[in-house]
Amino acid sequence: MSLTTQFIAELIRAANEADRLTPFEVKRLLNRSIATIRDMRDQTGIQGSNREKDVLIDLQVAASRAYSLSPAEIRDHLLDAADIIRVLKIVLDGKE
Repeated sequence: MSLTTQFIAELIRAANEADRLTPFEVKRLLNRSIATIRDMRDQTGIQGSNREKDVLIDLQVAASRAYSLSPAEIRDHLLDAADIIRVLKIVLDGKE
């Protein structure tokens, strides 16, 4: 299993246990997601849309508000991050 696949699984597991995560863990996962998405976008050549609200902005805001997010909000942000990373992984795997 690749590191990316393991990270996607970690995000999904964390989303399923959102009510048990500390704000520090949430912030760490979201920041890792942001870095991973940026790196993968650079590898694929895909950039965020200027016209549409970029998901990275949402994740950055969520990371900065980790102490005040509800478990449902945490779950939604972690699943969004996992989904984006999954799609980028599919694109990268297709380039090989």
